[in-house]
Amino acid sequence: MKVLLTGSSGTIGTRLCERLLAEGHQVFGGDLVKKDWRPEVRAVTRVMDMREANHFGIIPPENVEIVVHLAANARVYELVEEPRKALDNMTTLFNTLDWAREYKINKFIFASSREGYGNINADTFTEDMVRIENCESPYTASKVGGEALVHAYTRCYGVDHVIFRFSNVYGMYDESKRVVPLFIRRARANEPMTVFGKEKCLDFTYIDDTVDAILSAMKNFDAVKNDTYNLGYGQGTTLVQLAEDIKRLIGSTSEIKIGESRTGEVIRYVADISKARKKLGYDPKVPFSEGIKKAVEWYLKNT
Repeated sequence: MKVLLTGSSGTIGTRLCERLLAEGHQVFGGDLVKKDWRPEVRAVTRVMDMREANHFGIIPPENVEIVVHLAANARVYELVEEPRKALDNMTTLFNTLDWAREYKINKFIFASSREGYGNINADTFTEDMVRIENCESPYTASKVGGEALVHAYTRCYGVDHVIFRFSNVYGMYDESKRVVPLFIRRARANEPMTVFGKEKCLDFTYIDDTVDAILSAMKNFDAVKNDTYNLGYGQGTTLVQLAEDIKRLIGSTSEIKIGESRTGEVIRYVADISKARKKLGYDPKVPFSEGIKKAVEWYLKNT
């Protein structure tokens, strides 16, 4: 395949790019910065600001047959504090979609989020349960609005799509303030770990399971196109449990503090992954108990 991968220096982007290159695919990566995690990923990544349409001029359209758009400002609370970053998400998506339209590249994968379900009362969440009135944050709005824009480009211009709603992807290649790498850093330094919301329970997805699903959609695009899929493990883990497990695995003396849930954040989410299982053959292999061990081992070795 000939792939345009936006956000190629990000967590999922790095791992996906690594896998694509190992399989012999041709990748053009774009990101605002280059990360040093993998030299082969860095070598195919070009620095570009996707908020600026003219920056897409560096991409050779003849070398692209499918677009995977992962680039985004992806920390929910950060976008509560700096809502303009949500506009950046919409602008980068619009520019990427419009570039694909211009050059008649009609396979487009968009990274959306489980945040779109909001704080509604359900045991598990199926893909038909997203409502605009349940948007809790500017980040959520950028993803729900992004899904609408993707659908519009399919209807108006024939840019076929696959939308994935990711759920707390973790494991490696992440130095951000997301909860897993943040707690690992704090535990290593024996610093306090603060859980914002004692009851907060989320569906953590190991990165390799997520990347397996993306690769499946890319390779079988015509069979699964123009649909939306939850990607999770299908089980919930509390953030208190996450903190306790990281503390135990590292042998840390960190105090676990409990704070109030923050504005804009989802309190509970467990994905219904039955559609992804049926149509994509999605079969997540790594339960949280195993994945968090892998993540801690990776960070202790690589950071």
